[in-house]
Amino acid sequence: MSPLAPQSPRRVAVLGGARVPFARSDGPYATASNQEMLTAALDALVERHGLQGPGAVGEFVAGAVLKHSRDFNLARETVLGSALDPRSPAYDIQQACGTGLQAVIAAANKIALGQTESAIAGGADTASDAPLGVNDRLRRILLEARRAKTTGGRLKALAKVRPGHLVPDIPRNAEPRTGLSMGEHAAVTARAWGISREEQDVLAAASHQRLAAAYERGLFQDLVVPFRGLARDQNLRPGSTVEKLAALGPVFGLDAPGPTMTAGNSTPLTDGAATVLLASEEWAEVRGVEPLAYLTAYETAAVDFVGGDVAGGEDGLLMAPAYAVPRMLERAGLGIGDFDLVEIHEAFASQVLATLAAWEKRGLAPVDRARLNVAGSSLATGHPFAATGARIVATLATLLAEREGPGRGLISICAAGGQGVTAILERT
Repeated sequence: MSPLAPQSPRRVAVLGGARVPFARSDGPYATASNQEMLTAALDALVERHGLQGPGAVGEFVAGAVLKHSRDFNLARETVLGSALDPRSPAYDIQQACGTGLQAVIAAANKIALGQTESAIAGGADTASDAPLGVNDRLRRILLEARRAKTTGGRLKALAKVRPGHLVPDIPRNAEPRTGLSMGEHAAVTARAWGISREEQDVLAAASHQRLAAAYERGLFQDLVVPFRGLARDQNLRPGSTVEKLAALGPVFGLDAPGPTMTAGNSTPLTDGAATVLLASEEWAEVRGVEPLAYLTAYETAAVDFVGGDVAGGEDGLLMAPAYAVPRMLERAGLGIGDFDLVEIHEAFASQVLATLAAWEKRGLAPVDRARLNVAGSSLATGHPFAATGARIVATLATLLAEREGPGRGLISICAAGGQGVTAILERT
């Protein structure tokens, strides 16, 4: 029997998205779990695209960064609690802030290879309902008591418990290798690249103003579903201006002269969930759905933010897209000028500006600011870690579809651990 001839990868269409409004931590969603938020986003997508039937979707892939032990099978449990066919396979994925986009890529790969015709990807995160771990010293004592063969042995182990052992382990926003928070790492990068306070505040104000304008013109009508009393992203400040932001005091980089990073030009801790529907062209045609855009390329990268050129800014914690994007564009035979829209995840305004500078240093053309984050981004929406990638993919695809002609969009997402995930969407 002759071997099967290799097949060319199929085009992967982005057909739509749905998300709950993002909320500041310890606010409206303080008691909402990852599963509850992700189910709400998934149900909205299922309803809007008529996906309730048996076998309507090939699989569901999603993840969360802050997970309780009960979330060990988050994607599958979300399916079982949703309107999607309970026979739909599902699995979890996680790559810090790149989780949502990696979920999209994982689903897209199976569609491209003909292993499935359709899939839903997404993510959820809650900074409010963060898991609290048992104090590690108490955990060791409890394990010792469990292993004991006699009652006396168990009592002897438990007698070691002290009041200090009852203090829970609380998740820290810090890199295990350095002990520095993401904000402190970003402050190091901001100094290395000479990013000014005014530049950051200009970008932050624009994010809020553009997101507000996008809501007003109805961009999110089919993308955002009300949840727990919210109809818009809670962090949105339509009246944000550079002057108002300039009044805020710095919160990161206080160990060095001239700190520039404030709560206004940094993303707040956020709760939320987002999903996006992907399919083959054939699946979309049979269902009479016009693709918003096509996912045509993607690239990941990582930097040595511990021992690399950190002080020089090249290998800062959030600088991996500075390597991923040039590699992806070279492989695709494209330049920055070939993109109508550019979406850079705004973990911090300084990180966006440093990324733009690094792309230019690596020979890419400057990004036209009129094409950058035209509907706002994470500084205005907020950033539930695993949900951001799906939010950006659905938003960018919708923006491309609005243009009613050919167009191309670039996605760049930085992630904890010195990683980056990037992609290209096209509409032909």
